[in-house]
Amino acid sequence: MAHLYIRPIGLALSPQSEEGDAIRLGGGMVHAHRFALIVREGAHVMANQRLAASQVEEALSRLPDELAAEGEAQWADLRRVHPPLDLSLQGGGARTIRLDQPQVMGILNVTPDSFSDGGKFLDDPAEARAHAAGMLESGAALVDVGGESTRPGAPAVWEGDELKRVIPAIESLVAMGAAVSVDTRRVGVMEAALRVGAHVINDVSALRHDPRSLEFAAASGAPVVLMHAPGEGDDLHDCAHYTHPALDVFDWLQTRRDAAIAAGIARERIILDPGIGFGKTLAHNLAVLNALPLYHALGQPLLLGASRKRIIGALSNEAPVHQRLGGSLAVAVHGMNAGVQLLRVHDVAETVQARNVWRGLRDAALTDFSELVAD
Repeated sequence: MAHLYIRPIGLALSPQSEEGDAIRLGGGMVHAHRFALIVREGAHVMANQRLAASQVEEALSRLPDELAAEGEAQWADLRRVHPPLDLSLQGGGARTIRLDQPQVMGILNVTPDSFSDGGKFLDDPAEARAHAAGMLESGAALVDVGGESTRPGAPAVWEGDELKRVIPAIESLVAMGAAVSVDTRRVGVMEAALRVGAHVINDVSALRHDPRSLEFAAASGAPVVLMHAPGEGDDLHDCAHYTHPALDVFDWLQTRRDAAIAAGIARERIILDPGIGFGKTLAHNLAVLNALPLYHALGQPLLLGASRKRIIGALSNEAPVHQRLGGSLAVAVHGMNAGVQLLRVHDVAETVQARNVWRGLRDAALTDFSELVAD
C-alpha cells in the first residue's frame, strides 16, 4: 500500500520574503515555502518531488484518488490554525494556553532514579515545591509531573508508589495556580491526578499501556499527549525497527491519532510527541529531529522533549547530564524553528529567555520586505 507525505523542506522568516508563496505552519510563527511530496510503498520511496507552495495543489490533483485525498488532508493540516489549549474543564474557570507561539513545559520528576535529578525532588518535597515555583516564575506555561522513570532499563513502578509520588506534587502545584500535566501510562494515576486538579494527560505509551486508557481519556475531556515509543509492554524502548525513521514515526503517530479520535477524544485535545530518545539510536533521533516540520501534516500541536537527553551527550563528547544546557537549548531553538508548539524542558528560565529572543527575531522578520527593494 502506498503512503504519501508532504514534508516542508524550505522554511522562511516571513511570507513576504517569498513574495507570498509560503504557508504558515500550524498557525504559528514559522512559514514554509518549499515541500517534498514523497510517496513510498513499504521500505521503498517511489517518488520524491520538490515543489513550491504554489505548486502543491496542482501536483496533488495528478495523484491517484486515494493518495490525492490523503495529500489534500495533509496540505490542509499543515496550515491548520490550532486554537488555544482549553484547560477549563479540569481546573475550573477560564484557563488556556496559546499555541500560536512556542510554550515551555517544565519538568518535575518525583522519582528515585530520574536520569536528570537523581531523585532529589522525591526525597525533599520542600525543594520540589521551590523548584516548581521557580519554573512558574520563570515563565513555564505548564508543569509536567512524573512518578516513573522511563529511561532505558528502568524498572516498572507499582501504581500505588506512583500515586504516592505524584499526587502530593500535583496538589502543591495546583495550590500555586499552575497548569499541570501528569506524566503517566496508568488510568488509576490519570484519574487521581485529574481529581486533584491536573489538567493534561501526558502518556509516553500513547494510551496503549493500560487497556482502559483511551476510554478514560475520552470520558475525562482532558487534553492528551500521545508520544511515539515502539515498545508494547513495560519496556517502551523495545521492538525498535525502522526503514525510514522519520516516515515510520509519522505513520505510527497517525495511527495513534486516529485511534484516539475513534475512541471519542476531540481532535483539538490531542497533542503529538515524536518521542526523542525512546527506542531510537542517535541516527534515528537525528532523522526525526531534522524532519520535525513534517509532523505538522498530522494536524495536531507538537510537543518536543529532548532536554538533557542522551543524544546531547552523544554529540557533546559524552557531556554528563548536568552539563547539557547548551545542547538542550540548541535542540529547543531547532524545535522553535520547526514550528513546535510545546517544549518540555528541565531548564525553564534559560529556555524561556531563548524563546523570547527567538520570538523577537521572528516578529522583526515580519517587516515588509518591500522597504528593502531599491528604486
